[in-house]
This record gives sequence, structure tokens and C-alpha cells, in this order.
Amino acid sequence: MAVVEARKVSKSYIAGDVEVRAVREASFVLEAASFVCFVGPSGSGKSTLLNMIGCLDSPTAGSLHVLGTDVASLDRRAAARFRGSNIGFIFQDFNLIPVLSAYENVEYPLVMVQKVPAPERAKRVRELLDAVGMGNQAAKRPDQLSGGQKQRVAIARALVTEPAFVLADEPTGNLDAETGAAVIDLLLDLHRESGATLVLVTHDLDLAARCSRVVRMAGGRIASDTRADER
Repeated sequence: MAVVEARKVSKSYIAGDVEVRAVREASFVLEAASFVCFVGPSGSGKSTLLNMIGCLDSPTAGSLHVLGTDVASLDRRAAARFRGSNIGFIFQDFNLIPVLSAYENVEYPLVMVQKVPAPERAKRVRELLDAVGMGNQAAKRPDQLSGGQKQRVAIARALVTEPAFVLADEPTGNLDAETGAAVIDLLLDLHRESGATLVLVTHDLDLAARCSRVVRMAGGRIASDTRADER
């Protein structure tokens, strides 16, 4: 089953007096439970494309359906509801709320978006913090955690809403090689256990080699799209 269907999706915006064509007629289908990586140099359009899939931005042309919904037709409020119910995000800079503890950061989307009752919230948060190895750090704030620990909390937060798929934008970009490898191992384990579709954006070709499918972008276009059994 397809979770994302893109047909000639484009994104342009104006920077000063210049029109920037960030994504140009990208077409692809992402299947449920797959592990897909978008790679390419800075400015190739991969993060812009990820933001459109995640309903953080809208295409200026083409058709984009996520879980059967025409996301380009959603207004800002509807897009936020859809995103909160169906998509988990992991960012390069973690995006944790500084004044909240690790526990509260993971709990936050269940309170603010999904309105999950307190007993169920506690169960989900505790289980995921334990799963990412942060159960004994639940009371600490982000400034008391290492980069790897912050990313583990961010992964737990992304999965706590039980999303259909998870989007990760350079999830190891601010981590050293050893910590980054450990975080990716963790993310892959949780991906296999949850069955959620995992979509990564990265510059890391070693990480891309571990994906079941690699989509290479250049100049806003899809340059190649290969699966593991085709490499």
C-alpha cells in the first residue's frame, strides 16, 4: 500500500528578485513499511521535498497525496491536525523544548495534538523512553543531555503518536560518527518493530547504503531511484 504518491511535484519561491525552483517535477511512490533515503548535495531539494511530504510546506505545482489525502488542498490548521495524527518528525537539531524534561518532551504531542488520556500517555511515554535507553534520564532537561541522548528523546517523541510514517532530516548531522551510528541502529530497530515507513534525508552515503531504497536528487530533480536488490 502506498503512503505517499507524488506526481510531477514542484516547489518554487521568490528570493529577492529571483525565482528559486527548489523541486522540479518529482514523481515517486513510497510504500508502507519501507525504509527510503533521499540523498544529494545541499540545495538539491531533498529537505524541501521532505517538508512537503510532512505537510510543513505545500507544492506550487503537481499532485501530492499522503495516506490518500491531497495535502496540497489542506489549509494550515487542517495540515497541522493531519501532521500531528499521522507523521513523526526527527530533526538534525533535535527541536526539543528546553524548559521541559525528556519525559515531558515525549509526552507533549500526546497532550497538545492527540489529546490522549493520562494513563495511556504515561504508558506510551515510559515504554518508548525505555526502548530508546532513556528511561533513567526521563527527568532531565535537554541542556542536561548529550547530543546522542537528545536525539534518542527526539526519536521517542516521533514514535509516541504511533505515526504511519516517520520523517528524519539529517538525524545524525549534529552527532559524531560513533554516536550517529548508534542512533541509526536504534532507529532501524524501532522501524522494524513498529512497521512505520521511515524516510530519511542525509548527506551520509554510508547511512544511505543501509536503506532499502535510495532516491538521489540533483538540481531539484530526481536523478535516480534504486532499491537494495538493484545495487
